[in-house]
Amino acid sequence: MLPRILGWAVVLGTAALALVLLWPQAFGLQNQWVAAHVVALRGAAAAFGVAAAVLFLLLALARQVRTFAFAMAVVFALFAVGNVAVLAVRGFGGEPEEARAEASESVTVLSWNTLGEVPDASAIAGLALEEGADVVVLPETTGPLGEEVAVAMREGGSPMWVHTLAYDLIAKARSTTILISPELGDYEVVSAEAPGPPGNTNTLPSVVADPVSGEGPRIVAVHAVAPIRWELRNWRSDLDWLAEQCARENVIMAGDFNATVDHFAGHGIDGGDLGRCVDAAVQGGAGGVGTWPTDLLTLLGSPIDHVLATPDWSVQEFRVLLGYDDAGSDHRPIVTTLTRSG
Repeated sequence: MLPRILGWAVVLGTAALALVLLWPQAFGLQNQWVAAHVVALRGAAAAFGVAAAVLFLLLALARQVRTFAFAMAVVFALFAVGNVAVLAVRGFGGEPEEARAEASESVTVLSWNTLGEVPDASAIAGLALEEGADVVVLPETTGPLGEEVAVAMREGGSPMWVHTLAYDLIAKARSTTILISPELGDYEVVSAEAPGPPGNTNTLPSVVADPVSGEGPRIVAVHAVAPIRWELRNWRSDLDWLAEQCARENVIMAGDFNATVDHFAGHGIDGGDLGRCVDAAVQGGAGGVGTWPTDLLTLLGSPIDHVLATPDWSVQEFRVLLGYDDAGSDHRPIVTTLTRSG
């Protein structure tokens, strides 16, 4: 009797833990240690669930533990199915060609964390020109490389203004660069050059650029710190600060958030995902496609690179670009086309 009671206690305990890890935001744990990492890799978690379910099904061949092993297999199988279902709802990609063809007065935003400038200027500029980017967000990119990209784009027929913030010149990861087309007007950087709220993200710089004329969207080039154990407090603070930047109307944010839409839970305003901003990947049917790391399949990776915009912008398309995994960065570039509503 005692072994049976202990067995069911393990099954129920595992089921409760699986439920928490499947949807931690229901318990307010989405930004806590362990849960934050598991939910960031839903595809990998699903693969683990399948492997564990198969293992317990094999154990069920032994009569002595058949009931226990079968029950555990069911728990892990449901955990895997639940994660796949969440990813499927967010979307595994696709290009709405008709919507893109009909788009007018649109803004195309390209974002690529360059891993400390591993892709060279010609590769970045070539991609930006190919995609017709109006805004190029480059976390971990210094001003000199940003200027090289701008020169190459100008020679390609698409001039760009360059804005860079750097917390220091020692590590390239401590720089973030944004390129903005003159067709969007003149922009000025309004975020602080020093780390930490109220003026910027804590460990890695983000660039907030406002139109000089007051017309046009606020554009935010994002680089939040990764949720490693000793940076958890800064990571949570970064998400809070980024949500504040999107508490107004007419905002476009892009970059490496080091967070998925699960981690945004609790940071939304008026139905937004982060402040008033909504995630373009989910709106574009590609919210389940992993952008990091490039050495994992997209279904196993984590969608931590985002473009978000306030509801006065509609998403015409969103794509994770899969042809650049050998370019040297551990992030995949993303591109989205937004059209101003109304």
